Amino acid sequence: MRVAAYAGLRLVGHLFQPIKNPDRLAGAVWLYVVSANNYEALKFIQEAWPDAVLVAGQGKNIGRYGKAVNRLSLRRKLLYYWQYPGALLGLHQLVGERALRFFDLVFYAIGYYEVYRLALRHYRPRAVVFANDHNDDARALLLACRAEGVPTAYVQHASVSTNFPPLGFDLSLLEGQDALDKYRQCGPVHGRVELVGMPKADAFLAQRNQAPQVQRVAVACNLLDELPAVADTLAHLLRELPDLTFTLRPHPSDQRDFSELRLALPGLQWSNPQQENVFEFLQGHDALVAADTSTHLEATLLNVASLYYRFTPTASLSDYYGYAAHGLSEWAHSSTELVAALRRLAHHKPLDLYRRAAYYNATLGTPDEGHSRALALRRLGEWLDTPTSGT
Repeated sequence: MRVAAYAGLRLVGHLFQPIKNPDRLAGAVWLYVVSANNYEALKFIQEAWPDAVLVAGQGKNIGRYGKAVNRLSLRRKLLYYWQYPGALLGLHQLVGERALRFFDLVFYAIGYYEVYRLALRHYRPRAVVFANDHNDDARALLLACRAEGVPTAYVQHASVSTNFPPLGFDLSLLEGQDALDKYRQCGPVHGRVELVGMPKADAFLAQRNQAPQVQRVAVACNLLDELPAVADTLAHLLRELPDLTFTLRPHPSDQRDFSELRLALPGLQWSNPQQENVFEFLQGHDALVAADTSTHLEATLLNVASLYYRFTPTASLSDYYGYAAHGLSEWAHSSTELVAALRRLAHHKPLDLYRRAAYYNATLGTPDEGHSRALALRRLGEWLDTPTSGT
């Protein structure tokens, strides 16, 4: 059903969707984004460089920034679906039944590589900067850039895991040692790597939370968290900790219906991820409760207490980013432990929690702290001015 809907609404829809790009793409530095989070991670480059333009695939959902990005046509993508049976068969021979399990993802990926090679030949961008290294369309563009000789760079926009593809860019700007250690476990590291901290956090690091007690608790959920489990946890917290304020923030890409949860928990506050970014959200809170999300790192950087809690326990995803293992987050293994931790923090919250993030953010405690954007721009500029970039 999903494949049919994709073919009917997206692929055929592309044929009739007009493309009106506000910026000049030819010869520019492309900032390729696949989500609102990607946009926020790369926007600072566009603000600093007149020849940098934000680019996304035709029809890609970039949230509230959808009209602010240029679009690459995918109209010809439909022409390459004759390859699908052969691609699925080849993958089945390579990885077995897993290929059939993800048949829909294989279907969606068909054609990206070919149409992106055509786009690169047409526009000849100076370079392409990515903020995502594992989505199907981003991987296709990376491979197309290699084939067409276009230099590539990567700006890490969120925490990574050892399940990511190997680093394959000419220049990779990572946030800290944690990311580099994990990528080394993913496979050979290609190209030059620099540790530059977290550019998107610069404006907020000077406004760290100084509250000595927790009163306002942020709760973040994503698509892997089942809504009934999230609702049960929130109901328990509201009942056991009536003196604390709780605010739920769904992931920006979460399109599920939360209306029943709103009705069932009238005392719960809500954050709209389409109207405020994650740092703005965290600034209004003293603690964070969430499962597997890089929001834990962002919270810790702002001195917001981080509590790792699995709404829907899954052994294969436990501590996916290793936050609890490395002491960034406190792991609450049960709702009883979660309530106990929040009660303790309601009496006393340490004011130096942010120091736990040094392994994840290379500029923390250095003269470059709060200046990661400037550092990243310097490294990108040096790389682009090097004649051998992209070779």
